[in-house]
Amino acid sequence: MRRTTAGRAVGSPFRILLLLSSFALAGYAGVRLLDGRGTEVALWFAGAALLHDLVLLPLYAGADRLLARGLTSVDRRAWTPYVRVPAVFSGLLLLVWFPMVSGDTADRYRASTTLSGDGFLARWLLITAVLFGCSAVLLAARLRRATKRRPPAAH
Repeated sequence: MRRTTAGRAVGSPFRILLLLSSFALAGYAGVRLLDGRGTEVALWFAGAALLHDLVLLPLYAGADRLLARGLTSVDRRAWTPYVRVPAVFSGLLLLVWFPMVSGDTADRYRASTTLSGDGFLARWLLITAVLFGCSAVLLAARLRRATKRRPPAAH
């Protein structure tokens, strides 16, 4: 591997070819995406950035603060990941699949795939329940192990 004057590694020819190929593929996808709809895509990106920064970020930061304050025990730092992780995964699934979960695009989905667009809300709720359920089981197991390790208090 060769080194540049700044001391950073320059990749092998295969790595450079792979990188150039990925740029070419991304460029092709961008051209196809923007084909006649550049303004719509730019508005969507700007709207998504504004929605995230002005609405969603304060909402989930506030919810996280409430969670941290609500868990008043000494082990609240140990408990918060058991709520945060399933909430983040559930939120990401909702963000990605929101048009299908809300039912707004069920007709278009059926026309494109010949599959039913119904049931996405129920599936998302089921996945969310499973995520929080698994998290609760893991937390219970952790608490049980912690109580078994603790020596009995002397009276």
